Amino acid sequence: MTDDDLLRYSRHLLLDDLGIEGQQRLLDARVLVVGAGGLGSPVALYLASAGVGRITLVDHDTVSLTNLQRQIAHDMASLERLKVDSAAERMRALNPGVKVRALAQRADAALLDRELPDVDLVIDCCDNFSTRQLVNAACVRHGRPLVSGAAIGFDGQLSVYDPRGATLPCYACLFPPSAAFEEAACATMGVFAPLVGIIGSLQAAEALKLLAGVGEPLSGRLLMLDARRMQWTEIAMQRDPACEVCGDHVTR
Repeated sequence: MTDDDLLRYSRHLLLDDLGIEGQQRLLDARVLVVGAGGLGSPVALYLASAGVGRITLVDHDTVSLTNLQRQIAHDMASLERLKVDSAAERMRALNPGVKVRALAQRADAALLDRELPDVDLVIDCCDNFSTRQLVNAACVRHGRPLVSGAAIGFDGQLSVYDPRGATLPCYACLFPPSAAFEEAACATMGVFAPLVGIIGSLQAAEALKLLAGVGEPLSGRLLMLDARRMQWTEIAMQRDPACEVCGDHVTR
């Protein structure tokens, strides 16, 4: 670390659990963030500010006026720009020391299979069920931990799915791909602006803990937030041996 790094990250270095070694692990880390909208905004900004060395953003969408109520990585000057370009610009302005790649593409299976071998961790900040399933399946295939969040209306959820643990569940253990889930979109359901900030910030926190090797990750537990009452509920999750993605019968 340079003298500037020691000053920039001094508040991390003062934490006994993190210190110089933990901060160096963050500086050496490689992360893929899927989605640069409501959840992706706080995730991207906190990863950059914390000094995560290489961050790849994936999102095919552009910034619209309706996004600015909650997507804090973007502003009026970002309208009609690609979200990944707008967010990357903010990240570089916040911390020029991080390397940011902006991929203006959908996160399909081919892209995920190409990118995951070169990252340490994946953060799912997308807004639809099908992409979450693709991301989860790719993380299981490549043995990469996944920090997953979702937010709609006043309700949010968060968990860590780590295929490196033989007894830990994946996203599909809880939400099977073949199950009929009703897709809820913020364009029709709405979303409370600070909710994505709360869930996204917690996603960033879980990612930083995993990368730095500190604390206890949220693996095997699902946190759910009712922001109307500001009430958290925690559910213990079990791996499903018959899971369509990580089950005992699946050949990987």
